[in-house]
Amino acid sequence: MKTVLLAGAFAAALLAGPAAAQSLNGFDLRGALVDPGEIHQGGPPKDGIPAIDRPKFVPAAQAKLDPGDRVLGVALHGEAKAYPVRILNWHEVVNDKVGGAPVAVTYCPLCGSGVTFSALMNAKPRTFGVSGLLYNSDVLLYDRETNSLWSQLLAQAVTGPAKGAKLEIVPTAHTSWEDWRARHPGTRVLSEDTGYARDYARDPYAGYDVSPVIFFPVANASARFDSKEVVLGVEIDGRRKAYPFAELAKTDGDFADRVGDRDVRIVYDRRHRTARVLDASGKELASVTSYWFAWYAFYPQTAVFYAGER
Repeated sequence: MKTVLLAGAFAAALLAGPAAAQSLNGFDLRGALVDPGEIHQGGPPKDGIPAIDRPKFVPAAQAKLDPGDRVLGVALHGEAKAYPVRILNWHEVVNDKVGGAPVAVTYCPLCGSGVTFSALMNAKPRTFGVSGLLYNSDVLLYDRETNSLWSQLLAQAVTGPAKGAKLEIVPTAHTSWEDWRARHPGTRVLSEDTGYARDYARDPYAGYDVSPVIFFPVANASARFDSKEVVLGVEIDGRRKAYPFAELAKTDGDFADRVGDRDVRIVYDRRHRTARVLDASGKELASVTSYWFAWYAFYPQTAVFYAGER
């Protein structure tokens, strides 16, 4: 019933907006890098989904998490932090610092995509909010300094004074709490004391991850995998490759591969449903974990890993 109500609300939002508006939710779409007609209102207004700007953290021992709970984990400059997805579902953006470095931890429940960005641009930190708009069913962020819209999965500003600028992606683990805590015993965890009245024990998107339904239009679609198949997406030197977890499950979980002209190592953990990519020296590279439909919507020319072709 919960999922049906969500779908109804999203469908109503789609019907409410014009196909090619020049502005939505207070954002000027003229001259956008993407077709304005493919930008949709998600339902909430600008900041209707509130970003967390003053995050509080607790030690691992005080975290109200079960071993299998999903987290986004970020480790920088000797500091590790975990951001529970159960909190990110309600806020989508956490403006924070890890190891002294300004970051924006972002999550789009509709695409299953968790991406952390360096929030430094031209040596100045930026803060991000939730625009209430979507492109390819993916959250459009905005920066408060210029009111430009940023596509999460493009990692790029698509409107406003910052149009065309790119954000640096910070390696982020999309994994279980048990796995992240084992890797980083000293990690701190985003507290549920966010300053907002939300039921973080309730998943507002319950059932969405196993449903074939995609609530909003996407520019490109592929039936090669289930729409909600989880993939590890990698971009190196402008070449992109997707590693579907269904294919990774057919491997021994640790193998060498190539993305474009670069040698990489893929590490997949079946138990904790997580994957990462390392370079030839063993350094973790930036990647994105998302649903297949979302990765393909943005990158239809992507190469795809198939276990049988190794």
